[in-house]
Amino acid sequence: MPKWIEVLIDVPLNQSFTYLAPEKGECKIGMRAEVFFGRRKMPAFIIDVLDELPPDLPVASDKIKQALRLIDGEPVFNRQTVDLARWLSDYYLCSPGEALASMLPNGRRESKTAGDAFIYDETEYTAHNLSEEQQKAVAEICKSFESTQNIQNEETDAPPKNSDAAYGAAQNRQILHYLYGSTGSGKTEVFLTCAEKALKTGKGVIYLVPEIALTKQVTESVIARFGKTAAVLHSGLTPSQKLTEWQRIHRGEARVIIGARSAIFAPVPNLGLIIIDEEHDGSYKSGNTPRYHARQVAIKRCTDLQIPLLMGSATPSAEAWQFIKSGLIVQHTLTRRLAGGKESEIEIVNLSTQKLDGCISVPLMEEIKLAKSQGRQSILFLNRRGFTHFFKCNTCGFELKCKNCSVALTYHKSQGRLRCHYCGWSALPPSCCPECGSFDVGYSGFGTEFIENELAAKFPDFKTLRVDTDSLTRKGELYEKLSDFKNGKADILLGTQMVAKGLNFPGVKLVGIINADTGLNMPDFRAAERTFALIVQVAGRAGRFFPDGKVIVQSWSPERTAIACACKKDIEKFYDMELSQRKVLQFPPFARLIRLVFRARQDQIAQNASNAAGDLLRRLAPNADILGPAECPIAQISNNYRYQIILRGSRIQPLQKLCKDFFANFKTGNALYIEVDVDPINLL
Repeated sequence: MPKWIEVLIDVPLNQSFTYLAPEKGECKIGMRAEVFFGRRKMPAFIIDVLDELPPDLPVASDKIKQALRLIDGEPVFNRQTVDLARWLSDYYLCSPGEALASMLPNGRRESKTAGDAFIYDETEYTAHNLSEEQQKAVAEICKSFESTQNIQNEETDAPPKNSDAAYGAAQNRQILHYLYGSTGSGKTEVFLTCAEKALKTGKGVIYLVPEIALTKQVTESVIARFGKTAAVLHSGLTPSQKLTEWQRIHRGEARVIIGARSAIFAPVPNLGLIIIDEEHDGSYKSGNTPRYHARQVAIKRCTDLQIPLLMGSATPSAEAWQFIKSGLIVQHTLTRRLAGGKESEIEIVNLSTQKLDGCISVPLMEEIKLAKSQGRQSILFLNRRGFTHFFKCNTCGFELKCKNCSVALTYHKSQGRLRCHYCGWSALPPSCCPECGSFDVGYSGFGTEFIENELAAKFPDFKTLRVDTDSLTRKGELYEKLSDFKNGKADILLGTQMVAKGLNFPGVKLVGIINADTGLNMPDFRAAERTFALIVQVAGRAGRFFPDGKVIVQSWSPERTAIACACKKDIEKFYDMELSQRKVLQFPPFARLIRLVFRARQDQIAQNASNAAGDLLRRLAPNADILGPAECPIAQISNNYRYQIILRGSRIQPLQKLCKDFFANFKTGNALYIEVDVDPINLL
């Protein structure tokens, strides 16, 4: 038996650690052990077993601690997982232990109920006849199965280790594919057919969706089609249940894996295809260390294995669109809806010309009534929760903000409280202005709760279902509401971006966007792209089965490019204008970014640290393009003050090296935390 084990631990230290093997059990690479790290008991990931200690070990053998016990009876990862974790650590500038911990389930023991933990309605799969466009797309994509199979059988050079080279290598092998088509054009059926063909060649498949809770219909299709061969990884599983599903995948019992962002790490034996549905979605980017993007990890895995990556969306990200146009990604296009519907008519209502009694304009009211009279349904979208948006004094202009964050509090009428949507702090609404004492106070803006009240007043005989994180208070409530709406038990579905993703309701005639301007004025370079994608995606919920779908977009500034192009369905024009603007300003995809956020409980500590960091970075790289330091647009979150520095360059590797040199020379102290975000998707 080996005497020592080399382990990684989930701590921000760029090294492995050596322990004496535990007394009981046979240690194997891929198992987890419980160890003392300092005074804390922590899980450790065994990456090597040793009969002899390395000669350069800086600790005497009698000082090495013994691992307490083995957690697992069989390995939960392999050497390929460790290699991927080391790449993740190197690319996203975190420790290898943090990277590996983020990839693996944290359950201690397997559950007997994992397979039944996520129950769907019993559905039988019925084969669909593919359209000519779909057949062509499947044929072209599946050609890459054959070509990559041939490549894997040949002796080839090692795959490129850096991300910039990965795009070129992948394109040379025709690895990167994009299925581009309007909502309802049959992208899911192409994905499933390609997955089926990959399975027939003995390969495994990873199928990523933005959020399992919001893509239940896609998940049901996968389960119905592939049965017990499928595994679903999602946040609804307990840690033990997730571990059981993980081990099913590891043992090769499940070969089609569907899940959200973290499913990209699934240990699929003989992986042959990765699918990313709704590739543009921001939820593919992690908000915690390591701040990885599932698309980047997918490109890495596919490039290393020389297997196809198939992405798809009606609104590709700006990066994907640029790579499609430059020929680095192979495009496959679907142009028509297949379920009997057609592209909905879109009408813009300019709110500045309307006499408003509330938030719902007369044209939108009339269309809601018309849909109801025809026995049809309506979806209303507003990307803002709560009753009203913020408290304001009409005398002195004071706005009530969160005591922990530099954001306005939102009034929730049902709770009778003002609440912060960033840290959760709440307070009772004041009866007078806390600043000047004036009683001339009120609320500005509106949210979904306000719209719900307005609908109840204007349409007392209509049944409305509201779907947002405030209205969903118990497990399974989202599925119940969506099922009720699908079954015709409600006339109106009102919600935030939850109603924009993956929903397919036959009875929907009308989609109303209450305020298309929400989010457009955010101080972020992706604001227009997000607004455009949301309008197109929400509008795609109307008329999917019938040719008379209608979309009404309410806006105070309908001439803005993102809104005008989305309503005219002029996708080419939007991307052309957006990308030309990005090129002038040198933002992605024409530049690479790394964002450093300095946060501390005391404003002066965060500010001083960011200033010192800026000076050090400029000394280390005098010719580098360094923006800042500057206060973050959201200057305070959860009682932490925030300052940022943005590193910009044409390639990512020099920026990563600069960051590594910076951290080797910069002392943070206990009162300061530095967030590192490689390829950030927002700068707030």
